[in-house]
Amino acid sequence: MILKLHTPLEIDYRLVQTCNYSDAIKLFYGCNPKHYRARAAKGEVMIRSWMIIGGVALILGGIGGSLVPPGGVKWFRRLRRPYWLTFESLIPLIWTAVFICGAWSAYIVWEHDPGSRKTWLLMGLYLLLELVTLSYNSVMLTLRSLKAGTIIGGIGFVIGAILAILVLPISVWASVLLVPYLLWSPVGTYTTWELMRLNPQEV
Repeated sequence: MILKLHTPLEIDYRLVQTCNYSDAIKLFYGCNPKHYRARAAKGEVMIRSWMIIGGVALILGGIGGSLVPPGGVKWFRRLRRPYWLTFESLIPLIWTAVFICGAWSAYIVWEHDPGSRKTWLLMGLYLLLELVTLSYNSVMLTLRSLKAGTIIGGIGFVIGAILAILVLPISVWASVLLVPYLLWSPVGTYTTWELMRLNPQEV
């Protein structure tokens, strides 16, 4: 069978030749092979699951960033910092790497059993984790409350830990990719707690 895809993305034809066609399509796209054949015959562009997962993460990140009030940013900049906080300029890059690892973890879980009820529930938990994490800045800076930021940071860590445990039986790598979040999230929460101690009037 010859597949004609009008897209730069291509199926690994070695995989098609060495295993069941359905398995190859499922690995590539994670959908019903009959639907794929019909859409491929029409020359439609197929969107891979990692594109959707990455796109959702990117869009939510952009929305979260836009919800940060300018007045709250100025308030935060005026706060006293602990002497050891010398890496503040690297924090956005670190969080970007953490989110990439989280999206990759979600992709692995989805590809393991795409479309199943259990997988959708786990995707919901990944989404919840991102929303809680992104709400840290917007909520804390809007309320100008370091206590709110500390609480949100703690909640995010608990959700991340639960998620890492739940996906471990599915894929060790999916769980390992959540470790950066579990290591970095407490650093952010502890830093916020230190800011509370140094700025008691802003709790």
